Amino acid sequence: MIIVENIAKNFGDVVAVKNLSFQAGDGVITTLLGANGSGKSTTLRAVSGLMKPATGSIHVDGIDVAKEPLKAQRRLGIFPDQFGLYTRLTTREHIGYFAELHGLRGKARDEAVERVAGQLHMSDILDRRTAGFSQGQRMKVALAGAIVHQPQNIVLDEPTRGLDVMAIRLLRETLLDLKKQGHCVLLSSHVMAEVEILSDQVVMIAAGELCAAGTPKELITQSGQPNLEEAFVYITEVHDQATDTHGRAVA
Repeated sequence: MIIVENIAKNFGDVVAVKNLSFQAGDGVITTLLGANGSGKSTTLRAVSGLMKPATGSIHVDGIDVAKEPLKAQRRLGIFPDQFGLYTRLTTREHIGYFAELHGLRGKARDEAVERVAGQLHMSDILDRRTAGFSQGQRMKVALAGAIVHQPQNIVLDEPTRGLDVMAIRLLRETLLDLKKQGHCVLLSSHVMAEVEILSDQVVMIAAGELCAAGTPKELITQSGQPNLEEAFVYITEVHDQATDTHGRAVA
């Protein structure tokens, strides 16, 4: 479980995140939904221990990320927004490297690599260098590196960006399978179709602040709109109007 409590982060005069709180539970897919610049990536970087919020706290399975970042990161699988690969390494070597970063050695490492390669249908690229891989192949390698150590919590920043239909289907199936196994899955997105299909809980963010949270159905009902896209537009517009009315700056 991931618990975010009243975090805030500024970059100079720009407010990236402001007093944001939410929970992402085990066996649940939680999606941060917001427009570009709303604070989604900043929030996920803070959850991942890659950035320290100015105020507030984040706990991963009861571990305070600010106080024990390495211990918290052992409980996390991080799927980045950019699939930066070591192009001189084969897929097997790449995944094995991340397995070793999480303490797996020898037979345990090799078995973990084989397991995740089978899970993601990677036998055709397992012993190929990653240079020249397609975006879908790069996604598989990055995802394998994120889950090879079987973390309880998986964090993904806009995971379907730039992927074709087949890669999106594989990613979706993998996330749903992880959910069934009881993992906590936290992701960000602004693709409404993906959010509606995948999400058990949606956390809507506007200008770094929480503006609504609930299941897609609850948010649609709450807003009185016909679908999630219209609900998102309506709820964020109401938030922006309230913000302007109270004279607060909107990032």
